[in-house]
Amino acid sequence: MSRDAYHHGDLKAVILARAADLVAERGADAISLRELARAAGVSHAAPAHHFTDRRGLFTSLAAEGWRKLAAALDGARPEFIDAAMAYVRFALDHPGHYAVMFDRSLVDPENAELIAAQDAAGAELARGVGTLDDARAKKDPDSAGLAAWSLVHGFSLLWLNGNIDDKADPMEAVHRVAGMLFKSR
Repeated sequence: MSRDAYHHGDLKAVILARAADLVAERGADAISLRELARAAGVSHAAPAHHFTDRRGLFTSLAAEGWRKLAAALDGARPEFIDAAMAYVRFALDHPGHYAVMFDRSLVDPENAELIAAQDAAGAELARGVGTLDDARAKKDPDSAGLAAWSLVHGFSLLWLNGNIDDKADPMEAVHRVAGMLFKSR
């Protein structure tokens, strides 16, 4: 982002987009509001109007990520396998958001915006799990949801951290694995 990149537009969106890119490149610990302000071409105090501090920045970034995940899952209908693939696709397409979403040390877990976004994504994942045609899943939907989330989250982290052969197609792999473990209607 050049110093000319920000021209009285939506500074919050500009800062969040750059923060997501930098987290994906080098991790959250290497990010400062001062650096983000410099990249946007604004005073070092300008981001504080939107985020107060780094924790506020990462809370907003995580909430944005949860909303994006909820939207991705909402668009993945009608079966569980569709939701599983949408979840993994989201994680691979938004690694900066994804990293912050699951690092509770970076965010304010009591933030109402964050909680609402997490709840929306959780409800969408539950809808995907609700399509499972498995007596155990129907009898214990909470455990089925945790199992499904563990599958897609674990797969996503393994892929993002380079622990799965990167010559494979991640969408094909998650489709195969999710289909092996969970049967949809």
